[in-house]
Amino acid sequence: MRQPAPVSRPVVLTVAGSDSGGGAGIQADLKTIEAGGGFGTSVVTAVTAQHTRGVESSFVLPLDEIEAQLDAVLGDFDVRAVKTGMLATGEVVEAVTDRARELDAPLVVDPVMVATSGDRLLAEAAERAYEELVGEATVVTPNADEAAVLTGVDVEDESSAREAGEALREMGAEYALVKGGHVDSGDEVIDTLVGPEGRETFTHARVDTDATHGSGCTLSSAIATHLAHDEAPAAAVGDATWFMERAVRYHHDVGQGPGAVHHLVALRERADRQPTQEAVEELVRAFVDADVGPLVPEVGTNVVGAGAYAESGDEVVAVEGRIARTLSGVEPTRGTRFGASSHVGQFLLGAREVDPELRFAVNLRFDDRVERALDGVPWPVATADGGSEGDEADEEEGERGEFTAARRTLTAASRTPRAVVNPARVGYEPTTLVLAREADVLRERTLTLLDRLEEN
Repeated sequence: MRQPAPVSRPVVLTVAGSDSGGGAGIQADLKTIEAGGGFGTSVVTAVTAQHTRGVESSFVLPLDEIEAQLDAVLGDFDVRAVKTGMLATGEVVEAVTDRARELDAPLVVDPVMVATSGDRLLAEAAERAYEELVGEATVVTPNADEAAVLTGVDVEDESSAREAGEALREMGAEYALVKGGHVDSGDEVIDTLVGPEGRETFTHARVDTDATHGSGCTLSSAIATHLAHDEAPAAAVGDATWFMERAVRYHHDVGQGPGAVHHLVALRERADRQPTQEAVEELVRAFVDADVGPLVPEVGTNVVGAGAYAESGDEVVAVEGRIARTLSGVEPTRGTRFGASSHVGQFLLGAREVDPELRFAVNLRFDDRVERALDGVPWPVATADGGSEGDEADEEEGERGEFTAARRTLTAASRTPRAVVNPARVGYEPTTLVLAREADVLRERTLTLLDRLEEN
């Protein structure tokens, strides 16, 4: 018999509708809560026949059954945060508001009125009942359309978003997050948080996809989970927004509609780290054994690897200090570490903006001999696009400049280049960056260059 080892996680309660398609509602909430390190409990308010293309039908549970679920959960669990989603009717909204007044835990109110597909999920008569529930909220998270219904303010830009947020605070909400996904703001999404400290905006790149089914549920659940971990509301919103951007970018390609957001993407990213680090370490050993010294530039060579869901430099593994030439060959100056590479790591991340399947990269020497070795290789080679005079991106330096250059280079190429030549520029040594989707392919390309170099 083994000794038990219980785990203590903060309990988060979601009060929402069920989505048979699994992308939104209770299903999305519970996945997100678990991914965020919470223990999810639920009160189902309605059952929907739903998929990635829309809502076929909806059935609201009897109020007695909803209240029985609330009694069961709140009577047994130490609930550390609550979030509400689809409440469907005024009667249900009022019942949940009554319970919210008794709560000793943060409350996140996602005023679900219309599904992403456009199907209505709240009776029009229930809209007015939401005002009192908003008054109990720690954070209320309407999109532009929902904010307009609740406040009468048409949200069209940052100024009107702030006005709507202030109106929601006047209703009693401590913080109001007016989401900008439905606002036409070009290539960026601007979410506006209005709270006691004033206004704060969270700006992130718009993902070019319609696969946002469940995004509102996921964001509000993520906020509630961060609050359950005792994060301050503004910090919880910031962390949840970052989580949401990745969940949309790496969405699930399921169903016949646009798909659904990836609620467990943060867990998948962390699970990818160990095998990615092991792959980079194997590459380093292979390059040391083959003595790639003739390909190592004066600044040294770095080998970087990114998991399938990596989005930041802290999620890219690299050699700390790079691989350097020695009297007897080449050696890494230290081991591997996540966040150890700036320039090469950022180049890989920028390349992944165009081809997300790219996983590994290495920087090598570039001179006349390497140029001849590259001539005729069986994979596409491109020259880094440094921009043109007057281009704002030209003013970027260091890490962000590498990210921008990679994205611009791959965007301009007709095929994803497997090697990018970065000519000499002031303060920088000319280099060749080799890219690959798999570690063994990166090794093969690098050693092919080494062989061709020695032949020349």
